[in-house]
Amino acid sequence: MKHFHRFFYPPAWPIAAKISAALVAAALIPMSFITYYNLRQSLDSVEAGEYRKLELLATSVASRLDQLIIDIQRIVVQVSSDRNVVNFLAANSSGKRVGLRNDMQQTLQNVFRSNPDFDAIFVMDKNGRAVAATDPTFVGQNYAFREYFRSSIKGNSYISSILVGETTKRPGMFFSHPVRSPSGEIVGVLVLKIRGADIWAIVNALQVGYQSYAFLIDQQGVIISHADKSLLYHSLISLPLDTLKQIVADRRYGLEQIQSLNIPELKVMVKAKQIGHTTYRYSPHQMPRIVGFAPLEQQPWVLGISKPKAQFAAPLNHLIWLHASSVLVVGGITGMIALFLGRKISRPIHALTSAAQALELEHDDFDSYVLELHQSLAKSTHSQDDIGQLVRVFLKMSEEVRMRNQKLKMQVQELRIEIDETKRASNVAEITENDHFQQLQIKIQKLREQTVTVSETETEYYQRLQSKVQSLKERSLTSEV
Repeated sequence: MKHFHRFFYPPAWPIAAKISAALVAAALIPMSFITYYNLRQSLDSVEAGEYRKLELLATSVASRLDQLIIDIQRIVVQVSSDRNVVNFLAANSSGKRVGLRNDMQQTLQNVFRSNPDFDAIFVMDKNGRAVAATDPTFVGQNYAFREYFRSSIKGNSYISSILVGETTKRPGMFFSHPVRSPSGEIVGVLVLKIRGADIWAIVNALQVGYQSYAFLIDQQGVIISHADKSLLYHSLISLPLDTLKQIVADRRYGLEQIQSLNIPELKVMVKAKQIGHTTYRYSPHQMPRIVGFAPLEQQPWVLGISKPKAQFAAPLNHLIWLHASSVLVVGGITGMIALFLGRKISRPIHALTSAAQALELEHDDFDSYVLELHQSLAKSTHSQDDIGQLVRVFLKMSEEVRMRNQKLKMQVQELRIEIDETKRASNVAEITENDHFQQLQIKIQKLREQTVTVSETETEYYQRLQSKVQSLKERSLTSEV
């Protein structure tokens, strides 16, 4: 439990762990911020580039459609001013028209065969009735209800959306232009229909990846070209009621009702004037998709290119993985370097700590211990950094301690000798200054002063004197005890 507590208490960590953690933090924290900033910028750049790619592709296809519309409109204008067409419609009687029909019909056939995208060419009189056509099924039909007739009979050129033909039931795009007599009077309308399938082919030819597709919407937000035919003539958003009534009344798509996909995120595409992009879902259960779109210049249509967001996110996820792996690699290398440096720095410190603790203990042979200490720290003394200086100072200190220890031993030895001499002198003083000893000396002195008796020899006299001295000493020792 104590070690577990120390693990979460940095001040209690070993110095190697502290140094390693500090070095790793010093390397990884700034790098993490820089990496996050660079990653965010890279992701934004990649995201913007991907959206820009879709927008440019949409612009490219939209330009192709614009060019197709311009070219066909020029043909319609040219044919509407053809002499055979003008003379046929300007004829006042049916007899004159019969004589001019062959030339006019040949002109229409020549134009029709010039381009495989053309589905039909026909001319209408001022009442909206088709009086001649490359497809006989158009002749005799009245198209006065169509917007292309109502607009052109007023003197305007007109380009329709992709409509479902009332006669052929085939989808197509209608171009119309007024036919004027030499005097400038509008005598009819010339209509050229191109195949809707050819428009779809141009739109669907663009592929930008798996599950990607292009689609085209008209000015109302109704899909007029889509790779999935089941989505044709569906609106991206719910249409106003009056707009729905107008579409049904014009029999524009041959449907009684326009279903809505109800994708509010794609509202930005309807009548868009500039290129753009957005993210959307068909339903909450489907994967999100991204779309880049571009408006056409010749028609109020908008072309969009859609792809799964997962494809879009794939390079972003790869970029994130690269940044994360770089951080991990650098962090691992930094950690190993930090651990190596930490251990290299802490090793002499641990040795100094152990040596300092050992200095506190008593050693029988302190000189040998200091010698071993010098040998163990010899490598660290060659370093010119702070650790090397610390080791050198410590070794110098240990040498001084050794010298002081030797000096102390000599002083202790001299002190012991001095103490022994003092103790002996003190013992002699105690004996000589004793009262009994003093009395004994006095008696001895008196005995010395006495005259040696005649009967005793000198030798006997000294023996008797020594016996008395000996008895006094024994008596004195007995009294001390």
